[in-house]
Amino acid sequence: MQSSLIPERPLIISPTLAATIGLEESVLLHVLSELMMYRAGVLRQGLNWLELDQQALLDALPFWAWIDVKRVQKSLQDLGLILIDPITGRDDSWLFAINQRAAPQSAPVAALQSAPQSAANSTTHSTTHSATQRVPQRVPQRQPQRAATVSGVRTRDGSAAYISNDWQPDQEWLSLCRQHGVPDAFALSLVPGFVMYWRDRAQSRFSWGNAFYKHVLREWRMEQTRRGSAELDAPMSADWRPNADAVSILQNAGISEAFIDDAVPEFVLYWRERGGQNGAWNTRFIEHIRRQWARYQVSVVNDGVPRPIADDWQPSPDVFEVLRLAEIDEAFARGKVAEFVLYWRDTGQPQSSWNTRFLQFVKYSWARRPEAIKTGLTDRYAKDQFAAERGGQGLEAAFKRFTDRSWAE
Repeated sequence: MQSSLIPERPLIISPTLAATIGLEESVLLHVLSELMMYRAGVLRQGLNWLELDQQALLDALPFWAWIDVKRVQKSLQDLGLILIDPITGRDDSWLFAINQRAAPQSAPVAALQSAPQSAANSTTHSTTHSATQRVPQRVPQRQPQRAATVSGVRTRDGSAAYISNDWQPDQEWLSLCRQHGVPDAFALSLVPGFVMYWRDRAQSRFSWGNAFYKHVLREWRMEQTRRGSAELDAPMSADWRPNADAVSILQNAGISEAFIDDAVPEFVLYWRERGGQNGAWNTRFIEHIRRQWARYQVSVVNDGVPRPIADDWQPSPDVFEVLRLAEIDEAFARGKVAEFVLYWRDTGQPQSSWNTRFLQFVKYSWARRPEAIKTGLTDRYAKDQFAAERGGQGLEAAFKRFTDRSWAE
């Protein structure tokens, strides 16, 4: 009698298959196989395709949430064990197929179905005996062994096998390793140790290629970690150069290649004299170059060196923006440029910032306009100067007003 603790058909999982592709992957693969056995599917391109929707998958896998089903399903797709095609116009239904060609019908069964049935009409014992001798018998015949392939999972007879002394990974597994940035030379260098390890353990596998693929990825991550640690522990050498990735990052930021090359000797000398023993040198170099480039860009625009004014000097757009905030007419300011250039060209005095001088000159001139003084639209400094002039002698005050160059001091 069936136990109440097991109300339904249990799932039977192959331990070797679970050890090869993972327990969760084995469960989903087994459930899909069971569904394809008991539900009508479509034969296309030698594969059995079965339509399943989201609810059907959740009913068949009640111990998983939908996010878990999608995760394990993606893992089986990456391994190439199942194929999934979307159905046009339906977001919750898909066509599933196990990536294994459907086996053709065996010859003995087909011959038996077409055998003559005349022996059934005989009434005598002798006739029945002779007719029975002419009927093809259901003798099971041993099929020739052939390699069973399920998307790269290769065995000789469809079962697990021990690894051979001369085992080598197929190109499909090396191609998967290359997708993770693993060079072929690194992967092939791990083959002798991999073969020796599993021969000593005397364990069988359905797919040695899959086991080798996981082994290579694990070793490559450890190698990358070792390389990073070695770089952190390496002192600065006299022939150090930034790697191609660091140079590419700096060039993408608009920094000149010549500027980068010129900064390398200074960077190397600085860290050699300090005796630095640890540090990601490429990262430090990128930070150093970015700081130096920012200083260089500022120095090109304004290096602080006094220079005489040029004949064709013009104020920068920032000057007119400042004047606009001070509510000074831009046309008035532009009309003062020629006078400003003429004065300073005749004096021949150098200045470190002609824009600042021009701002002072325009503000002073704007405040001393006659209409500004009449209407009181002037600053306190201009009012005091005008009052002082009115209180002095007329000719002397006018001379001071026209020869005033306090704005240029």
